[in-house]
Amino acid sequence: MTEILWHGRGGQGAFTAARLLGASYALQGGYALAFPSFGPERRGAPIRAFTKLDSQPIGNRSEIKKADFSIFLDDTLFTETAFSEIKPDGKILLNTRKTFSDERIITIDGDSIANEILKLPITNTVMLGAFSAVFGKIALQNIETAVQQNMPPKLHSKNIAVIHRAREVLL
Repeated sequence: MTEILWHGRGGQGAFTAARLLGASYALQGGYALAFPSFGPERRGAPIRAFTKLDSQPIGNRSEIKKADFSIFLDDTLFTETAFSEIKPDGKILLNTRKTFSDERIITIDGDSIANEILKLPITNTVMLGAFSAVFGKIALQNIETAVQQNMPPKLHSKNIAVIHRAREVLL
């Protein structure tokens, strides 16, 4: 099983990204589970979301303690404790302009991509596109279909463009 931990703030779409990833994986015949975890529900509060991907049905519905990938939509949430949340060979995808020498950290300036294409600082689909490039096991067509099936029609073209741009940056 591949386990992905999403970090974001309320209103940034971390749970939406977790769901879109699960839907994309399911479209190609896999099994997926996506769920959120948050305290007081308010815009801007830190939240976590989880996606589990497997080739067989997923019975374990518990929160992820050690992830294969930990994805940060907001770099203000990233601290050294992030390394304790990933498996020994795990990776951290971080939306930031900063650079790191640690090869476990993969960075992308998601804010710039989101602002350019969406005209909003919402990086959930940017980071979904970045993850798909790094993970390499989900067909781009399935991600596009998941967006079309799970987001309002007025958001389709821009979010698909954001996903493509993020993939281009990391491939």
